[in-house]
Amino acid sequence: MATLLSMQNFDGDFAADQDNSGPEYKPRSLAEIDVRQGILEDLVLKVLYLCGSLSILELSEKVHLSFELTDELFSRLRSQALCQLTGMSSNIPQIAITAQGRSRAAELLQQSQYAGCAPVTFEKYVEQVRKQSVQKVEVHAADVSRAFNHLVIDHEILRQFGTALNSGSAIFLYGPAGGGKTTMAEVLSRVMSADTVWIPYAVEVDGQIITVYDPSIHKQAEDPKTSTIHDERWVLCHRPAVLVGGELTVEMLDMQHNPASNYYVAPMQMKANNGVLVIDDFGRQRIRPEELLNRWIVPLDRRIDFLTLAGGKKVEIPFEMLVVFCSNTDPADLVDPAFLRRIQTKIKIGAITDEEFTEIFRRVARDKRVSFDDGIPGDLIKFIRNALGQELRPCHPRDIVNQVCWAARYENKKPHVDQVSLKRAIQAYFPMPA
Repeated sequence: MATLLSMQNFDGDFAADQDNSGPEYKPRSLAEIDVRQGILEDLVLKVLYLCGSLSILELSEKVHLSFELTDELFSRLRSQALCQLTGMSSNIPQIAITAQGRSRAAELLQQSQYAGCAPVTFEKYVEQVRKQSVQKVEVHAADVSRAFNHLVIDHEILRQFGTALNSGSAIFLYGPAGGGKTTMAEVLSRVMSADTVWIPYAVEVDGQIITVYDPSIHKQAEDPKTSTIHDERWVLCHRPAVLVGGELTVEMLDMQHNPASNYYVAPMQMKANNGVLVIDDFGRQRIRPEELLNRWIVPLDRRIDFLTLAGGKKVEIPFEMLVVFCSNTDPADLVDPAFLRRIQTKIKIGAITDEEFTEIFRRVARDKRVSFDDGIPGDLIKFIRNALGQELRPCHPRDIVNQVCWAARYENKKPHVDQVSLKRAIQAYFPMPA
């Protein structure tokens, strides 16, 4: 592996080799933690510089380390005259940075402005991601049926979804626009999110910090068994779900480095590890399908990815996620056979039946509290199929009912679908043939 951190002692600066403890166990001393003592001392010094006087309890909460470990770090910094004891409050020491410490902290901040949660080592991150692989998830028919219960979907499609989820491999959803591919991909991620995984706030690689936890993506899970004893550098979350569309660029697939702050933000696929990554509207991104092919042909096959740090250093990280590609284009027209082979499951989301269309119309009308005359769904089906010559799609009932609701709001009346309102909605929604 390209940049796994050495856990050997080096001039006393490395902590002792860690045992089999994981995120479920809180390190209580420097001898029990996996990160170099020097990195933790530098982090504490920067926090004190930026925050001013703190109690050891407040400091431990800011860096997400145990009280005992933080107190040990303070003792080491105090012995170097970098911080000092200023008093006691409720038997808890109050500490502050010294002039010598301020000078040292200013130098450290010029090198990196990261002053957040203490990181975990890259080794521990890799080990934990492998333990939590999506390939170890077991999904059964009841799980899939429950997740998709609010949608009208053919049972054969559900069976294909369940099989694909158990594979832990890439999925290609394709078919005409309006078939519900994006919605289905999002529901697939909810099936996975029933499980929980540990996500680190930050990872340290050769002295460089990579922030991983993103509250907009990683949703915390409550577990009373780990609330007080777990390593607080990790967050217990539901399996993550990341969705990207046309905004995807090749730069988004590598480390996001800010030269001013001089630390890294993990790319989307690293944040999606142990969860689901949905590439929506595949083929319409700012990155061409061939570029994504060249970038991900190894990750999809071997479940490893290579990221580049400033200066060109390569880091090998796990690629442990379920990737879902959604496209209106046939996969064979987008990418070559070598790429398709690495997408183990291809599922076509095609036209729906009259019965499915009618049931979707009924559910949409119920949810939006819209009444409708008998025969309206059938009349809409006849128009789409006969007048327009189009297939029935799941989006049609929703979009037509929305048109009726908007018109009713304008006219300040209760929405109801009859022949008149249906005709108006059809004229507003469908491009009319010449």
